[in-house]
Amino acid sequence: MILLYLSLLLAGVACFLLHFGAQYRIASLLRSRHPREWQIIAESDGQPTNAVRTWMRLQLALRSPVLPALEDASLTRWRSVWRYSLWAAWLCWFAALAVQYTGR
Repeated sequence: MILLYLSLLLAGVACFLLHFGAQYRIASLLRSRHPREWQIIAESDGQPTNAVRTWMRLQLALRSPVLPALEDASLTRWRSVWRYSLWAAWLCWFAALAVQYTGR
């Protein structure tokens, strides 16, 4: 029971890390393969934005239908990883809580 609990916790952490790693990978793919689209995210009125604002604009782009419209298979794949890894992480953590609750 303890092994299952720890495995679920570690899987949750791994999925959270994968979620943030996918954001980084998408940003690097956009910078290298689609510089005009990245410029829209990274600049506001022709001026570079700060890191927090760029991150917020990237979040909006990830949730919009813009990235699939680029028809880049690796971008679409990483966007799917970004989207579903967060759900998997929370599922693992809630399952770990359920195991903890039932193990008493």
